[in-house]
This record gives sequence, C-alpha cells and structure tokens, in this order.
Amino acid sequence: MDNTARRVVFPAEAVIFTEGEPGTTAYVVESGTVVVYKSVDGKTIEIGEVGQGGIFGEMALIDDHPRMASAKAREETACVIIGKDRLFEQMEKAPKGVRVIVNALLGNIRAMGAELAEASVILARDKE
Repeated sequence: MDNTARRVVFPAEAVIFTEGEPGTTAYVVESGTVVVYKSVDGKTIEIGEVGQGGIFGEMALIDDHPRMASAKAREETACVIIGKDRLFEQMEKAPKGVRVIVNALLGNIRAMGAELAEASVILARDKE
C-alpha cells in the first residue's frame, strides 16, 4: 500500500490527465493554476479552475468511474499527488453515512458537469 504523497511540477499547458482515463491519483495544488475542461462535439469547454490549496482528480478515486474531465496546468503548477490507497485510508475512517453522501454528491457533480458542458456548446452554437 503506497501511503506516501509526492510533489510534481507541471509546466504551463501540460496535460495532467485526460477525460475518460482511469483515475488513480488526486492532486492538491501547491502553486499555480489548473484548468478543468471537457470536450464536447470537438470543442473544449472549460468547466472550472483550481488554484492554490484546491484539490482535483479526487472523484475518479472515490467512485471508481473514469475521469469526467481533463485537467491541464494553465501556468507552471506544483501539485502534491495523493494515491488511491491514501485517500481510501482516510475515507475508511469516515462513518458509513458520510461515505454514502459523498458518493451521491459525486454522482450529482458528474451529471452537472456533463450538463454544463452540453449547455455551453448549445450557447456557443446559438451565438454563431
């Protein structure tokens, strides 16, 4: 079981992970900025930005679904990488009711992320 967290620096515009791939790590931003985006109908739709102290990539670790979006460094960005074992060790300490709620929330967030990306594409088409 790997319980160590490690630090990595991503250069500007580096893709950290891609939508659809399995998630085995989560990231905490130490410095810099990460853009989270989806691809819909060949268009890139930005759905969020994560700055210092923020976490991203955690959803795929918790619910074992593929990554719902892609992430890339907007500028040079340092992150602490947290492995699945370490996250699960912490989740196991939480009461079962909390874990059920977290999983339900993740399902809702995934659905809202997909709807937001679709709505953005529709709005962009309407402006053309």
